[in-house]
This record gives sequence, C-alpha cells and structure tokens, in this order.
Amino acid sequence: MNKLFWIVPAILLMSITARAQEQVTPGWEISGGYSYLKANLGGSSFHLNGVEASATQNLNNWFGGRLEVSAFHGAEAGQTVSAQTFTYGPVFSYRRIRTITPFAKVQLGAVHASAGYLGISANALKFAMVGGGGVDVRVSKMASVRLQGDYLMTRFLGSNQNNIQGTAALVLRFGKK
Repeated sequence: MNKLFWIVPAILLMSITARAQEQVTPGWEISGGYSYLKANLGGSSFHLNGVEASATQNLNNWFGGRLEVSAFHGAEAGQTVSAQTFTYGPVFSYRRIRTITPFAKVQLGAVHASAGYLGISANALKFAMVGGGGVDVRVSKMASVRLQGDYLMTRFLGSNQNNIQGTAALVLRFGKK
C-alpha cells in the first residue's frame, strides 16, 4: 500500500510532463529546401525545379501566419523559363504528437514569370493562390524535415492555370509560444 502511494503520483507527474513536451510550440519556424512544380495541368503541362523558403510566426499552438517564396527554372517548348511565387496566409497545425506536426494552409500572393512561360510574350506579375498542407517530422529539438504538397492556381493570358507543387525542406524552430 505504501509503494502504491508513491507510484500513482509519480505516474501522474510523468504523464503531465510528457504531455507538456508534446505541446511545446515554437514562436518562429524558418525553412528552406527543394521544390518541384508541375505547371499547367489542364493544358500542355511542363516541369520546373527550384527552391522554396518560408518563415512562420506561430500565434498559438494551432494557428500562425506563413510567408513563402519559391523560385523555379526549367524549359517549356524548347525555351528556358523561370517563375517565382510570393504568398502569405494562415497555417493551421495539429501539435498533439511529439514527433510529427501535420499542417494545412491557404495563401494569397503573386507569381512572376519570364517571357515564354505558358507562351507569354513578356515578363509578367500576376495573382497566385496556394492551398495545401504537409507534415513536419521532428529530427531534433530545433529541427524538422518538412514534406509538403500544394495546389497553385495562377492566372495568365486571361485564364486560370492549375499547378501542383511538392517541397522537401529543412525547418529550424526558434523560441516558444
């Protein structure tokens, strides 16, 4: 009976401590990595490779704001083309599991494309919208690996283009919320 008196509080204390570790939310997350774009799914699609960087400020354990910048380069119809996206919007995270953090996001912004991208005759800056999500897999206290998939809607030549984007990145976490 006396041993049980000490075991129950010890188990409760460990449970509370473990639960608190699961819910540690970083104040900021900075990421960068490789990104792949399959452009114009509804027409003559083509592939571009590039990089993506993002900065996320977490306002609490499930909601934050994310700024993302991507740059892509490749060939379309025998011509070298490039495109860059600049988007910002809310990100919703599920932080109940210590090693993985799934998230969803919706962002608005702009896409800048070079002449030749989708047949445009001159460089252009147009509207872009991103929706998607992914998962951050924790590898250390301050770092995670991010796997992310997005739908990217752009608007050139008076019509919408449906694009998909995949990203693999390293995430560094700073501060606490």
